[in-house]
Amino acid sequence: MFKTRLLSGIVLVVLLLALGILGGDVLLAGVGAVSLVGLFELYRVCGIAKSGLAFVGYAMTVLYYLGLRITELSVMELLFLLAMIFLIAVMAVYVFTFPKFQAGQVMAAFFGFFYVTVMLSCVYLTRMLSDGEYLIWLIFLCSWGCDTCAYCVGVLIGKHKMAPVLSPKKSVEGAVGGVVGAALLTVIYGFVFQSAMDLEISDILVMAAITAVGALISMVGDLAASAIKRNYEIKDYGRLIPGHGGILDRFDSVIFTAPTIFLLSLYLI
Repeated sequence: MFKTRLLSGIVLVVLLLALGILGGDVLLAGVGAVSLVGLFELYRVCGIAKSGLAFVGYAMTVLYYLGLRITELSVMELLFLLAMIFLIAVMAVYVFTFPKFQAGQVMAAFFGFFYVTVMLSCVYLTRMLSDGEYLIWLIFLCSWGCDTCAYCVGVLIGKHKMAPVLSPKKSVEGAVGGVVGAALLTVIYGFVFQSAMDLEISDILVMAAITAVGALISMVGDLAASAIKRNYEIKDYGRLIPGHGGILDRFDSVIFTAPTIFLLSLYLI
């Protein structure tokens, strides 16, 4: 099991590096594909993966990513337009197929687009910022980096449970270790690429502070995904990534760190 998890993790990192380095349309298509798979996983949990509601969600995801590529609208304008169209469309499916769907499924269809598609699109949006080829990696430093550091610290000295009902293995000590670890990794990253990014020491410290905030928020993303699984009594969202589960199992924290890093980088760096 460990070998399978390690090998699939290596493949995932290589693919991620390739997409992040290439950027542009390649990254856009890659993030769009990940969003569609993640949305399918969430819709499957909610029992609507192959329904009319779901296909409206998939269509909105495709339109959203196409809009990011070809429209002159701002992201907020594009989101507002698609949100209105999406809401009308899912409600139309709901009323014209009544009583096929429950109101909760309709809400899940609408929620899923923002929770998966829009949040993950911030990976691409971060890459499109000035110095985005470097800033994009902060997303993963404060999600996967935090997760790794939190696990190591938790195993070594973790005693106080952070969320005993939802995730009994997570500890307060691990959480602190994850935040500090993510910040330290960012400081190292900043010094490595200091010349390339034309950074002052103060800029590196700002980046470390940003990833510390992102690391805190990544834990919310991780626990939120766990809470949904607990509600629906499932272990994993899927089996796409051997040893890791589905897209949402591996990218649960990234869903929250991507918009965090995008917004903080946009206004602070």
